[in-house]
Amino acid sequence: MLYATLVLLNGNIHTFCSKKPKAEAIAIFGEKIIHVGKNSEVKNFIGPQTKIIDLDGKAVLPGFTDCHIHLTTFGKKLKELDFRNATSIEEIQEKIKEKAEKTSLGEWIVGYGWDHEKFAEKRLPTRYDLDQATTKHPVVIFRVCGHVCVVNSKALEICGITSKTFHNFGKQIDRKPENGEPTGILFEKALKIIKGALDKPSFEERVNTCLLACRKAVEAGLTSVHWIIESSEELKAIQFMYRKGKLPLRVYILFSEKMLDHILNLGLTSGFGNSMLKIGGLKLFADGSLGARTAALFKPYEDNQENNGMLIYSQTELNELVLKAHKAGLQVAAHAIGDRAVNSVLDAFENALKIDTHTQNRHRIEHASVLNEKLIERIKKLNIIVSAQPHFIVSDFWIKDRLGEERAKWTYPLKSLLEAGTVVCGGSDCPVEPISPLLGIWACTAKFLHPRQRLTVDEAIRLYTVNAAYASNEEKIKGTIKEGKLADLTVLSEDPFKIEPEKIKDIEVAMTIVGGKIVYSKEKLDCREIG
Repeated sequence: MLYATLVLLNGNIHTFCSKKPKAEAIAIFGEKIIHVGKNSEVKNFIGPQTKIIDLDGKAVLPGFTDCHIHLTTFGKKLKELDFRNATSIEEIQEKIKEKAEKTSLGEWIVGYGWDHEKFAEKRLPTRYDLDQATTKHPVVIFRVCGHVCVVNSKALEICGITSKTFHNFGKQIDRKPENGEPTGILFEKALKIIKGALDKPSFEERVNTCLLACRKAVEAGLTSVHWIIESSEELKAIQFMYRKGKLPLRVYILFSEKMLDHILNLGLTSGFGNSMLKIGGLKLFADGSLGARTAALFKPYEDNQENNGMLIYSQTELNELVLKAHKAGLQVAAHAIGDRAVNSVLDAFENALKIDTHTQNRHRIEHASVLNEKLIERIKKLNIIVSAQPHFIVSDFWIKDRLGEERAKWTYPLKSLLEAGTVVCGGSDCPVEPISPLLGIWACTAKFLHPRQRLTVDEAIRLYTVNAAYASNEEKIKGTIKEGKLADLTVLSEDPFKIEPEKIKDIEVAMTIVGGKIVYSKEKLDCREIG
């Protein structure tokens, strides 16, 4: 008789398997599920060494996966100034002043999370605003979308940005029209100038940052993440955590586009690795964000008729980049928010699939925020996965003003995508949005932008479970609660199927189990024998 290492009894278990959708107990041996069913059935797997947990009716779901997350950046920002709730530039100035009093002269002050749409001043901050807070420290504050930053005069000086020096970034460095003086506002790729000047963390600091972020992730009920990394240093930190047994959840790596040649030289392909740490694919940018008005649109922004955003690459450049990754066996996860960018990415995918018809990498569009019926049809025809971030629905409260009534109806059209037969997976884009998948589920069931696009609770949960497993080509090993699959489980304080969608945001994560190991528990566990 094979006795379980862990048994969960008296649960309200949603398996997301059609043959056995509900259960009350689970038996686990090692990292896999060996039986799902009734209490009486699972008790047969209890042996002398079996740990037993009485769930006391708590809801159990397949472990949540975040399909788009910047965990290293999140960990770092947990230690920086948080302006997410700031309602004025004056409030930002006060926080920077306080920080400056505690910071050594010349040391960088970094903040993030502000949204000028919430400011009383209804404008972007400038260098002159930040100079009023301090001129003795270089300061940079990143907008919540991560596509805009503002720096003070000291930071401009350190980075060598003046009215006489013109970098190869064009309008991505904002300047006064009368004299070319930089305002301190930088967009898109120009942010690299600032990021390159920031203090570099030591290896130990980077590992601790990643550990902090991972702890927050499992507290949010996440058992897997699609971790977007920007450097080999990040990869080294993740590998170190794995080797030392400190990695508490499964990681699917999405590499920044600047790392593509290194990946190709090593011969790495999607799927290389094991169930804990695996090569995912290439993450690239096709445009910017709606918040920064840099997302590429076919028609101008409703509130800025001279601007329709920007494409990061020409079509030729994008085609070459996608084809290069496609031929190498890498999944491509392309950031495309505006409809013009989505169309450009689909052209690149279609080109790659025509040239190399034998390779099927389950390519993805990240965000796919502004769509239309034609684009949705093309996405399905090419079998492209859409990796959506439902909490954008909450944050982009200004969307009708930005895009107009008609385009707003086709912003985050999750229901239309699902009805077309497209696989849609869910993520947070943390730290742009909160890390909690429950907030994402709440957003697309209770806070949808258009009534037509509201998801059912079942559909919303599948974004983070069943569909998320498919997005990483892992549906055979996770995504549902079934015998033979990995014992990745999220235990909740309440059943999301039994409450009003508006209350889903208040559900707490009671326990997170990864590979049969309890990596987070809200309460002290009482592992006792029952019956």
